[in-house]
Amino acid sequence: MPFDPTLAAIRFGTGLSPRHAPPRDAGAMLAALVGPDGAAQAHPIAPFSTAAPSLRAFRSLSRARRAALGTPQEAAAEAAFQEIRLRARDQRTVHFHATLARGIMTPDGFRERLALFWADHFTVRARNAFGGHLVAPYVEEAIRPHLTGRFADMLRAAATHPMMLDYLDQSRSMGPNSPAGQRQGRGLNENLARELLELHTLGVDGPYGQGDVRQLAALLTGLVHDPDAGFDYRPRMAEPGAETVLGTTYSARAELATVHAALDDLAAHPATAAHLARKIAVHFVSDDPDPGLVAALRDRYLATGGDLMAVYAALFDHPAAWAPVPVPVPVPVPVPGPVPGPVPGSAKVKPPFAYVQSALRALDVPVARIVALDLAASRRWLMGPLTVMGQSWEEPPGPDGWPEEAEAWVTPQGMAGRIGWAMDVPGALLETLPDPRDFVRTALGEAAPEAVRFAARAAESVAEGIGVILSSPAFNRR
Repeated sequence: MPFDPTLAAIRFGTGLSPRHAPPRDAGAMLAALVGPDGAAQAHPIAPFSTAAPSLRAFRSLSRARRAALGTPQEAAAEAAFQEIRLRARDQRTVHFHATLARGIMTPDGFRERLALFWADHFTVRARNAFGGHLVAPYVEEAIRPHLTGRFADMLRAAATHPMMLDYLDQSRSMGPNSPAGQRQGRGLNENLARELLELHTLGVDGPYGQGDVRQLAALLTGLVHDPDAGFDYRPRMAEPGAETVLGTTYSARAELATVHAALDDLAAHPATAAHLARKIAVHFVSDDPDPGLVAALRDRYLATGGDLMAVYAALFDHPAAWAPVPVPVPVPVPVPGPVPGPVPGSAKVKPPFAYVQSALRALDVPVARIVALDLAASRRWLMGPLTVMGQSWEEPPGPDGWPEEAEAWVTPQGMAGRIGWAMDVPGALLETLPDPRDFVRTALGEAAPEAVRFAARAAESVAEGIGVILSSPAFNRR
């Protein structure tokens, strides 16, 4: 199949835009990916290491708050604690707007899609209200810098990051025979080890057993996140002796280099290549991807030592990446008439965040309007509707991230949320809505289904016409 610019923008990017032409070829998409990160420069998010307010600040004020109970300083301590909570809440909103704005304004939609994909692969979620504003900084620090490098480097960065250690309780894991474990009477926590094997590398059906999970958990002891000191490796918490994972025995020395060696071996494993290949193909192309495409991605990964740029090139090179996938996904439309047909070559359903982002991009909503929204307006027009559609911002249901299958998103409540948003919110964010007869081409390209064109022409108002287009199956798929 030949390269299709419209499909490239929809399937591999954040959608069509009246401001940016679709990619001209695969080479241009890859060249943009290794070029300057203009979207991040325009809408910066501080990395975790410098993000504020920090967990250390929260911990300090929380201690001061407890110490001040029943004293004349209680009111001041409580006010300081509540003020930092509000700062964190507001910062989380800033990060949401920045992430949304990046996909709206960028000419390099593939980079934004990759950032979301890999962040979901290495899912973290704040364990309490104090850390919600630090998820985006984790992505900025552990994921985004490694989008074009080796998977092993991203694995190291994500698996040992303070947010991952907190999310999976790794800081509580101690070798039962370590000095710290014996003193405190504590033992292993297998969460991180299990997710590393099951989700991040080998896959749920990978060639490992409970013994490998246990041995890897022992090998990972010593990794901690201390909110006061930051990331640390503490040999006194590490289980003494050598561990054997997947038949490889690692040094008995308690040091971070041993952890890195195990992660590198997991990244290089053929099962990891197969797991990642299928996951990439499912995410970008089809819930039931072509076996030849999966094999091509797997083989390129293994041949290049997990070079992600080489894997992306193999994705674009394969005909199945551009082939139509005629799987019907029923998506209701809010006006009588025939149900619009699919975008040629697309059967994936956009998750709610991608749906809203691509709609705002197609509408050319000024990003200044988005980033200027206060919390109440953001909850009314963006965050709240995403929750109704089934995807609350940075609150995935578990460490396996958000679902990929269409059935997870095509639900009565989810589709009602999309239709309501499409009918009401564009007019709230734009002073003047585009003519639906023109917008149907802007949003879907020249191959927009005739049924959608007809519905746009037949709409009783401009707002209804825009809503019909954004509610159509064609726009909801990619």
